[in-house]
Amino acid sequence: MRIDIIGVGKIKERYLRDGIAEYAKRLGRYCKFNIIEVADEKTPEHASDGVERLIKSKEGERIAKHLRDDAYVIALAINGKQLSSEQFAAHINDLGLHGTSHIQFVIGGSIGLDDAILKRANYLLSFSKMTFPHQLMRMVLAEQIYRAYKINAGEPYHK
Repeated sequence: MRIDIIGVGKIKERYLRDGIAEYAKRLGRYCKFNIIEVADEKTPEHASDGVERLIKSKEGERIAKHLRDDAYVIALAINGKQLSSEQFAAHINDLGLHGTSHIQFVIGGSIGLDDAILKRANYLLSFSKMTFPHQLMRMVLAEQIYRAYKINAGEPYHK
């Protein structure tokens, strides 16, 4: 299985880069794991709805360049479906059993994802109704993908 996380913006904090690198290393025994970063747009404070739509559109175009036609795309969205770790693991396992060999997760920037990316997605996933920093979500998602592989392999992992 090939798994990509496509995220808007660079990870600036060292502790997050280190955490993501650790999970990427651990995932190496289960899948081909890749992080793709696309440039973010500067969002002015108190941006109008029109400016925010334009920013999301530009970031969406950058994301779209990396989306593959043969990939199953899971977009992180606050209005997506919430799953337990076990349900998430089962979803990944089911995709593999049904012939999916490439999953691409998409994490938007600070104001979310463009509607075109949400429409392209095969699945909308939410980690919570709360808002999290998009940089932190990259590490949380990497950890949950690793946890899913551990669950699917029947290997112990913290509950």
